[in-house]
Amino acid sequence: MTRLILDALLTGPAQPFTRPGSRSGIAKTPRQESLAATTQGLAGDEQGDLRVHGGVEKAIHHYPREHYAAWRSELGEHPLLAQPGAFGENFSTTGWTEDDVCLGDFIRAGSALLQVSQGRMPCWKLSDRFGVADLALRVQQSGRTGWYYRVVEEGMVRVGDPLQLLERTHADWPLSRLSAVLFDKRVEPELLRECLALPLVPSWRKTLERRLQKAEVEDWAPRLEGRPNIANP
Repeated sequence: MTRLILDALLTGPAQPFTRPGSRSGIAKTPRQESLAATTQGLAGDEQGDLRVHGGVEKAIHHYPREHYAAWRSELGEHPLLAQPGAFGENFSTTGWTEDDVCLGDFIRAGSALLQVSQGRMPCWKLSDRFGVADLALRVQQSGRTGWYYRVVEEGMVRVGDPLQLLERTHADWPLSRLSAVLFDKRVEPELLRECLALPLVPSWRKTLERRLQKAEVEDWAPRLEGRPNIANP
């Protein structure tokens, strides 16, 4: 995996969002100064709902810039696609996608040490942001989700810093493969057991353990559409 340059570094405050009572930090703006990367994320960055966003396992979100061309071909010249930050990402680069990055990869970014913790599970806030009712589902189906880092060693990052792979421990598990399991409506017990042997974040582990136990896939509507899960309120 080749070394990258951080093309854009973005943060944003949490603010009222599209639905009553909702808040989001998905609208981010470029930052040119050096920012502290801490275990809770980048300095000046916020999340609107800490139950499902942010925290140690989702400290920094990385979204490949090359995906924008594919989205323009599907959505047309949407104004959000004119610059980085459309998907609420903190890091924007060209050169790595979900096929290149593996679960658990250690990445040096500026003076910070990061570790790839999980892929993104898209939610309804993407659909509302773009004004496209099924965009969250389309992001999920496309595999163009981006990924998250946990911060192993705090440090400083800024635009133009190199991003370099230092260590890879799960070369058989690029995020595209792992997400394909997570977003599959089929239940394959042996594959689920193989995934559960990986160092998954607690939420992914709980999801896959429940699938293995119940032999069925959970309802995605609460996450993708923002409507209540009647079976599990």
